[in-house]
Amino acid sequence: MPIYEYESVEPGKGCEKCATRFEVIQKIHEAPLSDCPNCGRKVKKVISRCRAAIIETHDEYARTERKISEYEKKGMWSHAAEMADKHSEKFKDRGAKTRALENYKKAGYDLNLLEKHDKTDD
Repeated sequence: MPIYEYESVEPGKGCEKCATRFEVIQKIHEAPLSDCPNCGRKVKKVISRCRAAIIETHDEYARTERKISEYEKKGMWSHAAEMADKHSEKFKDRGAKTRALENYKKAGYDLNLLEKHDKTDD
């Protein structure tokens, strides 16, 4: 069933639920809500930004992720960290950056020095 977003017809007014946007799971053929189910104020359906449930990954991205995992399984923390660090820069992936820092730490690097170095690269 789809999830629809609603908000108060009078922005900023209403109960906790309708003063800001709220979501409702409804069948496709159900009529849109006209009143807040919580307080009864008038609400309107809002067109929301599409959030894809399926994420396609680029082949290179997937290959790199597998290689990082291989290095981690072998305890090659420096290799895994360096690859994750480059990967995070290329794909703007914050998760990979965190993973790189964790691997650098496991490899025995001082994270404070790494952070200082990272800030000087800007």
